[in-house]
Order: sequence, then C-alpha cells, then structure tokens
Amino acid sequence: MNDRYLVRSLAIALLTVGLGCDATAQEQTGTVRVEVVTTAGEPVADAEVIAAGVTYQTDELGVAVLAVPAGSVQVTVVQEGFVPISIPIDVVAGREQRVSIELAQALTVEEEVTVVASTRTERRIEDQAMRVEVLNREEVEEKMLMTPGDIGMMLNETGGLRVQTTAPSLGGSSVRIQGMRGRYTRFLSDGLPVFGSQPSGLGLLQIPPMDLSQVEVVKGVASALYGAGALGGVVNLLSRRPGDEPERELLVNQSTRGATDGILWLSAPLSDDWGVTFLGGGHVQDQTDVDGDGWSELAHYERGVVRPRLFWDDGQGQSFFLTVGTTLENRNGGTQPGAVLPATGLPYPEGLETRRVDVGLLWQTLAAGRYVVTTRATSARQWHDHQFGKVREEDRHSTDFAEVTLRGSTGAHTWVGGVAVERDAYDPTTLPQFAYTYTTPGVFVQDDVDVRPWLALSMSGRLDRHSEYGTFFSPRVSALLRSDDWSTRISTGSGFFGPSVLTEETVAAGLTRLQVNRPLQAERGRSVSIDLTRTQGPFSVTGTLFGSRVANPIKVDRATYVLENLVEPTTNIGAELLGLFRQAPFAVTASYTYVQSRETEGGVTSDVELTPRHSIGLVGMWENENGRVGIEWYYTGRQRLEDNPYRGTSEPYNIVGILIERRVGPLRLFVNGENLTDTRQTRWDDPFLRPERAADGRWTVDAWAPLDGRVINGGVRVGF
Repeated sequence: MNDRYLVRSLAIALLTVGLGCDATAQEQTGTVRVEVVTTAGEPVADAEVIAAGVTYQTDELGVAVLAVPAGSVQVTVVQEGFVPISIPIDVVAGREQRVSIELAQALTVEEEVTVVASTRTERRIEDQAMRVEVLNREEVEEKMLMTPGDIGMMLNETGGLRVQTTAPSLGGSSVRIQGMRGRYTRFLSDGLPVFGSQPSGLGLLQIPPMDLSQVEVVKGVASALYGAGALGGVVNLLSRRPGDEPERELLVNQSTRGATDGILWLSAPLSDDWGVTFLGGGHVQDQTDVDGDGWSELAHYERGVVRPRLFWDDGQGQSFFLTVGTTLENRNGGTQPGAVLPATGLPYPEGLETRRVDVGLLWQTLAAGRYVVTTRATSARQWHDHQFGKVREEDRHSTDFAEVTLRGSTGAHTWVGGVAVERDAYDPTTLPQFAYTYTTPGVFVQDDVDVRPWLALSMSGRLDRHSEYGTFFSPRVSALLRSDDWSTRISTGSGFFGPSVLTEETVAAGLTRLQVNRPLQAERGRSVSIDLTRTQGPFSVTGTLFGSRVANPIKVDRATYVLENLVEPTTNIGAELLGLFRQAPFAVTASYTYVQSRETEGGVTSDVELTPRHSIGLVGMWENENGRVGIEWYYTGRQRLEDNPYRGTSEPYNIVGILIERRVGPLRLFVNGENLTDTRQTRWDDPFLRPERAADGRWTVDAWAPLDGRVINGGVRVGF
C-alpha cells in the first residue's frame, strides 16, 4: 500500500529568464529575482537562496531578490522538506533577471498526499478510512521510460494488480485487481469515465503516461462509489496541471523489438485563472515473429493520440476542467506476411482498426458559501473493425455519463450526496443479435466521520436502477484506527455488475461463433479487506488480508464457446505484503502477493485460469537531480491454464530489468533493459500455435508468460 508514504521526489527545474534594465545597478553587478515554487506551482516561503557566498530568504510570495557579481553564478535553494537544488545563472551587469525555480518534495514517508477523486471527499490519504493506493509522479516517470506508449507496465508492477494478456494475437490486455477479472475494473481519468465501460482490452495500450501526475487505486468492490462498473475496484488516472510558467517536454523512444514512440507534452498558463495542457503521441510497432514459427508475437500497429485539456480555477472554490481525446489506431497480427498456418497451409491475418473520441468536463462551485457543488459529464464513442482470418466484425460502442454532487462538512462529518445516470450502448453492426443499450440512473451518499483522533469511519451507499437487470443497493463501510506509528484499515462492501457479451474471451476471439443459450443474470459481489501498517523513520511495512465473492459469475466455456452464468460463486482470498524504504537518494520497494481465486464449473472446483497464486517484486532506485539508476526483479508463480492442449499448468518465471537515466544539460538520456533474462513462453516445451483451431476460432493458446523476450529501449527527454 502506497498511502501517505509515497512522495514526489525529483522534478525538472523550470528556468525562465527575462531581461530588463536597472538604471541604478552598479557596473559589475546584476540583479536576479528568484521565484521559488513547488511542483504544484505554490510559492515556497522562508526558503534559503544562496549565491556568491550570501544567503537570502524568500518572502511569503516565494521571492528573493539577489544582488550578485556579473558572470556565471551558482544559485542553491534549500528548504526543509524539499530536495535542495543548484542551477547556474549567467548574470548580466546592469540588468535585472527573473528566474523561477521549482522544488520537489524530499523523499520521506511522511509526505502528505491528497486523494483527489477516488473517494469523492478529497481528504488527505492518511485521513482516509477507505484504503487508497497512490502512485506519484516519480513512479509514473520511471515506468514511462520503460513503456512510453502505454500504462500497462506501470499497473502490472503495482502490488495486487496484474495486467493479463487476453488477446496475444493483437496485444490486448486487462487489469485484474486481487484476482478479480478485468471486466470488473473501472478506469477513470480525473474522476471521469471517459474510457467508457467496455472491458479494457486494447484500451490500456492506447494511454500514454506522459501527462499523468498521479494514479489512485481502490481495491475491492467500489459500486457504492461508481456503480455497476466497479465490482473489482477503481483505477483513477490524474493529469498534470499547468503551472505559472510554460512547460514543454518531448520524449523520443526506440526499442530493439521495433517500437518507436514520439510524445509531446505542452503546458501554458493563459491568465492567472486559466491554463491549458496538450498531449500528442505517435506510436509505431513492427510486426515481429520472435521465435520464427511464422506467427507474430508482436502485432504491427500505427497509433496517434491527441488530448488537450483546459483548466480554470479562481482560487476561491470555483473551477472548471475540460478534456477532449482522440485515438486512431490500426493493428495487424496473426501470421507473418508470406507465412501460413502449419495446420491449414493458409495465411491467417488478424487485425483491428480503432477510431475513438471522447469529451469530459467537470464544473465545481460553491453554494451558500459553504457547500461544494460538482457537476461531471462525459461522452465517448468508439468504432472497431475486427478481422479474424476471413471474418470481419464491425461494432460501435458509446458511453454517456452525467453526475451532480453536493459536498459539505458538519462538525466531525464530511458528507457528499449525488445523483448520476449512465447510458452504455453496444451496436455490433455485423452481429445485431448481440446489441444492447443499458441505462442506469442512481443516487448515492457518503459520510466520513472523525469519531476520535484515533478512529475515522467512512460509510456510503448507492441505489441504482439498471434498465435490464433491475434495482441494486450497494453499501460500503470502512474504518481507520491509528496509534502512534501504527494504522489499521478495515473495509467491506457489496455491489453488482451488469453483464454483457463483452468479456476478456470474446474481445479476443470475436462474437461470430459465440452462443448465449439463456438470458444472463446480473453478477453480485462483496469484498472485505483488513490491513495493518507500521512506520518507523524511512521504513514502512503493510500487511493486507482480503477476500471477495461473486455470485452468478458469467463465464465462457472455452470447449463449446458458450457464455453463461455459473451456478456456484467465484471466490478470492489472499494476502499482500509491502515493504518500503525511502531516504534520499535511495528508495527500495519489496512486495509479495498471494491470491487463491477459485471457481466451480460442472461440479469441479479449480483455480481461475491465468491467476498465479504467488507473485514477488523487488525494486531499488537511486536518484538525484542528475539522473537515476534502478533495478527490478519480479517472480510469477504457476498458473492454471485452460483449453491448452500441451499443458494444464504454467511454469514459474523470473523477470529482471534495469533503468539508467542521465541528465546532460537540457537533455535526459535514458536506456532501459526489460526482461534481461530473455524469459519467453515459447522457450518451454509447449508451442504457441495450436495443432487445430479452438471452438472460439483461435489458433493460439493463452499467453501466460512474456512473448517478446528481452527488450532494450532507449531515448531522450528534453524540456524546452
């Protein structure tokens, strides 16, 4: 659990210089006006600014005026709780210069982190009764250098989360939280469901992390907060905000497996209240046959992503946020050009064209001077054109969402209530029998209570009316107990999921062969977790026990390709152990996850496929203002395999990686070695291609280990 122990550690110093005349300046000296701010753009008062042997102090606006000799002068800024920084300044005699210096929070487990949107009350993470894990900007940057084009690796290396490859022919994947299937995970952007409600599929591979400032993760049933799509948990991606000065960042990356990424991020203030950011990305991957069997382990893709964001904040409780996104992508996989399937002697191409556009807005204002009114709205449209050999499937998916909430405080209570409605429509134009339109209005309320200094409670409930499956009440209760360096969180809740024909299996294999012999029933789930955290100086250790149960789970029978509800519930029980050491310039993270996910089908109880019981991770990082060096090791245990003609259980495997980044002037050069042990599924005794076509139409077995093997990537980041 990251909680309050996660911090921002190292940010790029932003330097802007403006020249002006000072008629009273002495001939051999110049004046430098230094403005010291945080990475969030807040002024830092009482900071020490040292130049030419003289120490100055910033005022309440974070400003210090220096009189220094002309020439190159080293300016050092020091303030408790922040990483010291030194930059050279070329001082011009008789001139006044303006310099803005950004301080990053020092690495310490005591840093205050605010949970922005995942729990609605926007309280400090250490005061939240509900367990929320946070990945800060530093961790986002580290994973961005490994896979600049998507957030898959960033989430896969988070304790309790597993990014499972679901469509190996084209690279589709989903995020499983504590063993729960990927369709139960709700993805948000700045608290907005702009990604819709379709299973994550290829969507994870279309979100660049360049403009993310923080990632919040709520594990366990979260329907009380976000309705039908959050039976497994919530992942909230928070964007970077514009600062007081323009920022520009460019990243170019190339890998040994033929991936090329170019990403541009721009930020600029338009006035004291308005600001804008822009993300643009171009991504290309070569179609690659790693093991030489004629089948592509890496699909070819060409993708363009554009996302501008507009911000307004008057500093008095009123704000406005607008985001617009567009994604265009073409993917091609299956047999390599000119190759054929051994079983048929014919080629088998797979492909997917994606066209996506979304818009989201958030408006916040004050009512009666004491209540916060928040309005959220999103609309997303996605068009797909699938190719499975000679079969083509076209579909359109649309999601519309609106919500209004009222938040306030009364004594020890911080409460929020609201109404929401979501419309989810799926139109497979070539297979209209699977079309649906769901409309789900709901009302909800949440109350966070500080009962005692050592006890906080959070209680929430939501009532939803699903147009297809009826009315559902989803409660959740959480408690936080604190004593000196110890803290304990207990949470339990229940919720529902409105099923559809879109599952991990059908997204990978298509709907042409799918059979649904009887009406589906809504899935109902409940979860419970308890964690205990001990903090001592730079060390912290968290242990978590969790469990969940899903009644009426829907499942695709791979032998017949029939979608139906199972009679018996699916159960998950497990434990997480997380250890952190953070003391500049070092940070070490060790994690262990145990998951026993069980299902009963046809009277036989077994582990859920592609869910390892044991996972271990160890990450070490050294960094300062000049760069960083990191090394990581991950272990994945055995997994049950389904519909695999070669074996019923996978092999355990290890992954080792190393990251090096070095600042050279305005450039940041990086090289990352991923999977240095060259672990590949096809190195074991089972081929990736099946001897005959499966009932769902697929020619490959499931991916339970990496397919691409060792990958070296490197590039450059530059701020300008």
